[in-house]
Amino acid sequence: MKKEKINMSKFSIIIPTINEANNLALLLSDLSTFHEDGEIIIVDCGSEDKTIDVAYIYGAKVYKAKERNRGLQLDMGAKNSKGEWLIFLHADTRLTHDWFIKIKSILKGDKNFIYFFKFKINDKKIIYRVLEILVNFRSKYFKQPYGDQGLIIHRSIYLKNNGFRKIPIMEDIDFLRRLNNKKDLKQINLPIFTSSRKWERTNIFFQAFRNWNFRRRWLKGESTKSIYSDYYKK
Repeated sequence: MKKEKINMSKFSIIIPTINEANNLALLLSDLSTFHEDGEIIIVDCGSEDKTIDVAYIYGAKVYKAKERNRGLQLDMGAKNSKGEWLIFLHADTRLTHDWFIKIKSILKGDKNFIYFFKFKINDKKIIYRVLEILVNFRSKYFKQPYGDQGLIIHRSIYLKNNGFRKIPIMEDIDFLRRLNNKKDLKQINLPIFTSSRKWERTNIFFQAFRNWNFRRRWLKGESTKSIYSDYYKK
C-alpha cells in the first residue's frame, strides 16, 4: 500500500530570534521530522551569537529584521512564507517527538480555526504544574492563549485579520483580540514545552503578576515601547 503523504509544501514554521543559538538548535532538532517537506523561516533581529549559523545548519530560511520588534519579525516571516498553513513558535520551545504525526489531521481540518498547543514548562518543579493548570484553564475556557503556546493559522485567516502588527510586545494578544469570533480559537491536545527561564529569575507568582500588570497597562493604552522597556529591564 502506498504511504499517504500530506502536501507539506503548504506548511511554514516561523520563528523570531535574538541570541537564541542554544535554544534554537534544540527546537530545530524537534522540527527536523518534517524538514524535507516543509519550510522553516527564521526572522532574526540582530543576534550576536551563533543563531544564524544554527539556522543555516538546519536548512532554515533566514531573514533579518532591522529592529527588535517581534510583531515585525512574525509578520515578515508570514509575508515571506509559501505555506498555506502557518505555525508561529518561540525559539525557546520544544515539541514532542510525534508532534508532526498528531497535527496532520489539523491541516486537513477546518481552516477557520486558529489552533494553539497545551502549555507545559520544561522544568520538573511541582510549582510549575500549578502554573500549567492555570494557563491551560485560561486558554481553553477564556480563549486567551499567548504566543509561547504556539499558533497554527491558515494563511487566509491570518490575512483576513490583518496579521501581526509591527509592535515589539503584546503582538500575540493584540492579534487575538482583533478576531471577530473567539470561538474560533481551539486548543489541541498536544503539549508545547516552554523554557522556565523567565520564571527562574523570580518566583512564578510575582512573574504572573508582572505579566498581568503589563497586559493591564497595554489595555489602558500605554505605549508598547514603554512596556517593552520595563519588561526587558535587567
